Amino acid sequence: MRIPLYRNALYLMINYGITAIAGLVFWILAARFYLAEDVGLASAILSATMLLSLLATLGLDYTLIRFLPSSGEASNAVINSCFTIGGMASIIIALIFVAGLGFWSPALLFLRHDPLFLSAFVIFTTGWTLYRLVGRTFIAERRAGFALAQGINFNLLRITLVMLLAMFFTIFGIFASWGIAVLVAVIIGGLMFLPWVQPGYRPLPMIKRKVVSKMVHFSFANYIAALLWFAPTFILPLMVVNLLGAEANAYFYIAWALANVLFSVPLSISFSLFAEGSYDEDRLGRNTRRSLVFTFAIVVPVMLLIILIGDKILLLFASAYAENATNLLRVLAISAIPLSLNHIYFGVKRVEMKMKSVIFLNAFIAIATLALSSVLLPRMGIFGAGVAWLSSQGVVALVIVLLRLPHIRKRLLRLRASR
Repeated sequence: MRIPLYRNALYLMINYGITAIAGLVFWILAARFYLAEDVGLASAILSATMLLSLLATLGLDYTLIRFLPSSGEASNAVINSCFTIGGMASIIIALIFVAGLGFWSPALLFLRHDPLFLSAFVIFTTGWTLYRLVGRTFIAERRAGFALAQGINFNLLRITLVMLLAMFFTIFGIFASWGIAVLVAVIIGGLMFLPWVQPGYRPLPMIKRKVVSKMVHFSFANYIAALLWFAPTFILPLMVVNLLGAEANAYFYIAWALANVLFSVPLSISFSLFAEGSYDEDRLGRNTRRSLVFTFAIVVPVMLLIILIGDKILLLFASAYAENATNLLRVLAISAIPLSLNHIYFGVKRVEMKMKSVIFLNAFIAIATLALSSVLLPRMGIFGAGVAWLSSQGVVALVIVLLRLPHIRKRLLRLRASR
């Protein structure tokens, strides 16, 4: 806990882990209190909401981590400018999505005709964008413990609300329990925690051009890379619900949520590596090696556990989930190995501000996953999406290893020479 790399990584891992596990509890309760069709449609709406919030961040979440540590007196202006831009972008993008539902997701057309659903969709999308940005601010300040506290508030509330709202709503009950929890967490994080982490901070709508202009290039590059990385995560449920139906999407989404418990480990360590590198780039090599060892020491045992008892874990939801999603869960668990290597590599390149390879490799993952899924889903069912995800991650990991081989050989030669 004395080493910031490990301390912040642990806080982030606990946060992502709690969020993932709470997500499982959330969907267990949803599966128990709501019909499978309602779960399938609600999960598709939530996937759309998270995808749109990712679009609305415009790469500012990564920019906060990279530039806030060196912003000095302009730190408050950096934070508020990022929050303002992200909030405005969320509203615009959510409205565009609703207007074009007939083109990209006909199964969700009912959103457009229900004023309550429509208003909530726009508000909750904005809330999730701000939730991301507030959390990244804590990471940038090396105070990931506050991101954990914000996450705990969100998770406890959404689990409570999904049961309470089942008495009054169907699909909207699932969606609203998640969205209301996000809004409350943003208020607590932005108004209570952030002024504690950043002395003198006050949330004010503003856009400081001089501040923002310095970060535009890096922000845009990370924006493209982040969109490409997360696109399969959010598009696949929409693809499944439209190709295979709402019930199949319920099975797919639960397996995906379980796999994300494992995926959260390399993601957390990668963010911690990124934050540490932004403070001290001279120790990047040492911190990278520590990150790799730390990652695989956790990922490999958990992966094996999921492979062995994944079917029994799925029984917590219902026997139908175990019958239909076990093979998908296992192949997703295996994909955590190449995914871990990819996450660490991308974290290193973000510190070095060398984004071309990050964008190219993320583009390959996104295109390969979605293209293969479109071919395999009608033939293999939801298992086809898992095969597509594993294949794309594995190819990229192989490319990274081949790119790093010359550097590894040079290091080994230097070590031999020193002996």
